[in-house]
Amino acid sequence: MATPLNRRMFLRATAIAGGTTAFSGALWHQAFAGPAQPGPGPYGALLPADANGLQLPEGFRSRIVARSLQRVAGTRHTWHPAPDGGACFQDGDGWIYVSNAEVPLVGGVSAIRFGADGTVASAYRILNGTTLNCAGGATPWNTWLSCEEHDFGLVYETYPQGGKAAQSRPAMGRFKHEAAACDPDRKVVYLTEDQSDGCFYRFRPSTWGDLSSGTLEVLLGTGTGPVRWARVPNPRIWTTPTRDQVSGAMRFDGGEGCYYARGICYFTTKGDDRVWSYDAAAETLDLAYDDDLVTGGEPPLSGVDNITGAASGDLYIAEDGDNMEINIITPEGTVAPFLRIVGHDESEITGPAFSPDGRRLYFSSQRGESGFIGGTDGFTYEVTGPFRS
Repeated sequence: MATPLNRRMFLRATAIAGGTTAFSGALWHQAFAGPAQPGPGPYGALLPADANGLQLPEGFRSRIVARSLQRVAGTRHTWHPAPDGGACFQDGDGWIYVSNAEVPLVGGVSAIRFGADGTVASAYRILNGTTLNCAGGATPWNTWLSCEEHDFGLVYETYPQGGKAAQSRPAMGRFKHEAAACDPDRKVVYLTEDQSDGCFYRFRPSTWGDLSSGTLEVLLGTGTGPVRWARVPNPRIWTTPTRDQVSGAMRFDGGEGCYYARGICYFTTKGDDRVWSYDAAAETLDLAYDDDLVTGGEPPLSGVDNITGAASGDLYIAEDGDNMEINIITPEGTVAPFLRIVGHDESEITGPAFSPDGRRLYFSSQRGESGFIGGTDGFTYEVTGPFRS
């Protein structure tokens, strides 16, 4: 019932020369020719690894803020295994970083509260008893949407400050959820699906700010260019999987991270190493990056996964495996490594998120140095430095 995407449907010559794949999004108004290409990053080359095993550009430094199955320093809270998707939230003069646990049965979400000077003030749980909590997304009303990654997975709305029970949001669909991104302009939530033949969705709440009811829609199209949306008939309980309920639903090879800014929703697909760009106003789909369309050398970004952005318009994309980098894609269309984790060869980078002031980047190595599939060796980091504003 779906329209599959051919890996080679985007011709290299078309991407380089411009044509139908030239970007229309606000961050890409320079209209450089085709998807991002390798080049010098804005922060320069990576230096040798620091004491925490991170290769960073000049002027940046790192610290480890949590380790799986160990107490968060200065607290009595034990950090969860397999840290995955995350986000930051303002908390008075400080902020809170939340992190999913991608483990079965106990899953859930933990949070670390930071004071104004960056010291850890407390750590605690905000969701328990779920399973395989992968990525998610922050809402404009300061809640965290934690997504379960299994065939009947739900989205849970959680409260970073604690003190309020999380709520399941079945109207947002039961499928193998990955990430979510809120579009406050159109009052919708975009959702990715981690299947090799998955779809891209949007949820229209009946009332913006209340996710308990609404309409789930799926993207229809055949490739880059104009697309449209159609209602999913049975998002809550189904005998036919959500992704197979609408004829012409566009297929994506392993939906991963999702991030919205300035009228554009960016989302990644790990199976074909692409970063997609959906222009919400024009309802058109483009490519911000495709490793198959990189010219002049090896693609610097592979295993694309979680994605976030900075106020500068730079995108930051984490790798699942490969050489364990977070790459930056600039508004000028340059893709380059921003950091690399050394010695975590069997892990993946998860949960990149900036502090509210944009001066600190948080992320995790889900399986750490050991690479154990249960994620009991997970590391959660903070990087500070002269980030572009």
